[in-house]
Amino acid sequence: MRDTGLISWIDLPAALGLLTRLPIPVDAEEAAARGARAAWAYPLVGALIGVFVAACIPLLLMTGLPGGMVGAVVLAVSVIITGAMHEDGLADSADGLWGGWDRERRLAIMKDSHIGVYGVIAIGFSLLIRWLALVALVATGQYWSVLIAIATLSRLAMVVVMGVLPQARAGGLSAKVGQPSVATMVVALILSVALAMACNATVLIFAAALAALACGVIARFKIGGQTGDILGATQQVTEIVLLMVVVASLN
Repeated sequence: MRDTGLISWIDLPAALGLLTRLPIPVDAEEAAARGARAAWAYPLVGALIGVFVAACIPLLLMTGLPGGMVGAVVLAVSVIITGAMHEDGLADSADGLWGGWDRERRLAIMKDSHIGVYGVIAIGFSLLIRWLALVALVATGQYWSVLIAIATLSRLAMVVVMGVLPQARAGGLSAKVGQPSVATMVVALILSVALAMACNATVLIFAAALAALACGVIARFKIGGQTGDILGATQQVTEIVLLMVVVASLN
């Protein structure tokens, strides 16, 4: 019997299987059947990624590597864990949203597997800003709670945009997964806010809301809704904004 409840035991492994490249054993058919109902677990996946990435920092520092190299390796680890899924969404969104003159052309560009100038520039800036932020956090030693909160809230932003905006196209990953219900979004929100507050990062909640709002407004105006690429771009933009807020507060 198909599980249609608000929360299911399979949601976390299903979310891990979707958002990471970790070898998570999961019933693919049952996970696919849950679809967007599992979106409440996306912030938990973010928190786990944050813990894993943060844990790499002290281990790398023990080897004697300088902060710049530690930041680079940690950034590479975060990309590898997610399979560059969000970076790909950022690149495709940058190419499509700013490379096309109308909705149809923008969606066509986003679907194209080739990367253009806008996409290259977007990924370049994303990696540069995130690396600089990681170097600053490593230097101060204030990275555990920050990285966990940011990874959590940036996945919450995906859930909100996914649930609020209509799907821009009939096909694609986002359309296949579906849209989360209001109840699912509320569960994701409660979990994310609780984790952020536990990490003493309440101010980041508001920054994440503004970043998600900006991404949603642009996507709505440019293509009339969201796609999997838009969701990936939303995660990246939110993460970058939150890192910038944190680094600015260190000065």
